[in-house]
Amino acid sequence: IILYQENQKPLKIRFKLNKELIMLIEGKKIIVTGSASGMGEATLKAYVQAGANVVGMDVSDDTGSLICENANNAGPGKCSYINVDVSNKGSVFESFSKANEVLGGLDVLAHPAAIQRASDASEVTEEDWDLMFAVNVKGTMLTNQAAQTYMKLNGGGSIINFGSISGLRPEPSASAYSAAKGAVHSWTRTAAGTWGKDNIRVNAILPAMATPMYRAARERSSEEENLASHWRNSVPIALGQEYGDPEKDLAPVMVFFASDASKFITGQLIPVDGGQTAGL
Repeated sequence: IILYQENQKPLKIRFKLNKELIMLIEGKKIIVTGSASGMGEATLKAYVQAGANVVGMDVSDDTGSLICENANNAGPGKCSYINVDVSNKGSVFESFSKANEVLGGLDVLAHPAAIQRASDASEVTEEDWDLMFAVNVKGTMLTNQAAQTYMKLNGGGSIINFGSISGLRPEPSASAYSAAKGAVHSWTRTAAGTWGKDNIRVNAILPAMATPMYRAARERSSEEENLASHWRNSVPIALGQEYGDPEKDLAPVMVFFASDASKFITGQLIPVDGGQTAGL
């Protein structure tokens, strides 16, 4: 490391980095939900590239299996695919049991799986509300509970949930989604406080990434709302551009939270949004 004093003369400092603090996940046993597209796909690829043993889960079996196959071909880690419906308790616990057998334990759960629907607060239907909470909230609870069961046996681990800036601010065009993500935030803090004694840390990433789900939501927005322009111009770090790139901007963060370098961070909501949340 080279530091500069007031007289601008360089001051060189040498140190030995504690090996335990190096950000590595080689050999980690990881489950990634929603692995067939978007942020789940980018996360799975990053973990396999970093040498982890990964089970990808989704409802899109053909795509999910192909992504896993491609990740295996690239290596150096390993990938397997298992179908899961995160809104169904039987499906979740059966799939996690299979994954635990494949992996030989569980160190990390990355849980990007979610859905998004447009809904006005005055007109949101009971069906849309129930679906949003079944997938985004109950799905988070069920996958977290299943992961905790195996992580506790393994001596601890890291659960990485996915919240959203939508759970922090008013969302007139996505009322049910906003409410669901707010519930994910609250659950994440509560789970972290409950499972800390088991050496299990639980955090939530609040991403602003240009994913297929984001593009679909943008296309559904009316010209009057002009949300596309609003979203592009609300990211201070890259004004006038699209949201972040899942592989370049999110994946390294996911590796960090899967690694032991993040072992003293839990119960936190972590915006990965180019500074969008800073404006709240």
